[in-house]
Amino acid sequence: QVQLVESGGGSVQAGGSLRLSCSASGFVDRIGWFRQAPGKEREAVGAIYTRSGSTYYADSVRGRFTISQNNAKNMVLQMSSLKPEDTATYYCAAGQFVSGRRWFRPDDYDYWGQGTQVTVSS
Repeated sequence: QVQLVESGGGSVQAGGSLRLSCSASGFVDRIGWFRQAPGKEREAVGAIYTRSGSTYYADSVRGRFTISQNNAKNMVLQMSSLKPEDTATYYCAAGQFVSGRRWFRPDDYDYWGQGTQVTVSS
């Protein structure tokens, strides 16, 4: 069992930046970031594979968001040039490697953080 603890988030004006952190209690192969706005489905933001450091991003955030890792258990989501449509609850999720799993599918993750709110005002 892996526990995930998120920190960061808050409120910012459009064009601003925020930093989210995710700490895992154990080693995982992949950390993903997801977000969910009221009335909408949970969507993938991006992911990092902890062994290789490879990162993947949704088209909506590529070039504005950056995922990095301080070590195998601590990940950072740096968000810049924020837009009002980025407003959502953000979750980090952890998954172990299983053939066929995809970074952008919520069902392909085993553990979830509690979520943290990000609000971007215009």
